[in-house]
Amino acid sequence: MSDSGLLVQASAVSIGGRGLMIEGTPGSGKSSLALALLDRGAQLIGDDGVRLQLEDGELVACPPPNITGKLEIRGVGIVDVTPCRAPLCLILSLADHAARLPDPLEQRDMLGIAIPVLPFQASDPIQALRAEWALAVHGRPITKPLSH
Repeated sequence: MSDSGLLVQASAVSIGGRGLMIEGTPGSGKSSLALALLDRGAQLIGDDGVRLQLEDGELVACPPPNITGKLEIRGVGIVDVTPCRAPLCLILSLADHAARLPDPLEQRDMLGIAIPVLPFQASDPIQALRAEWALAVHGRPITKPLSH
């Protein structure tokens, strides 16, 4: 494990052991999309904060310090959720409008690892299902599962 890391203001979940980070402006729907994905079986990594660190050449999304296991549900409050960590495979960048068919995806360098970034409109009713498909189609493969 590396001592260097990066704290990012975003939300992240793990789907099938692969990390999906959700970025956007305050109020853009990061926590709502994370909640919808949790309802479909994803596991929370972090809500409104994610720590990224290198582990054995893999970029791993980890729960953030101070708010580990906390999820804000608008209109309900802050709830406790069991957190996990996972290799980061895709970033969804929430936007008011996103292309119907994406161009080749931008690759963002995060601690020396290229991570695909998909502009993503989060306002439709099947956003969680589309996010799962985005990870399956555009997410980078993991080199090996994390050991626990």
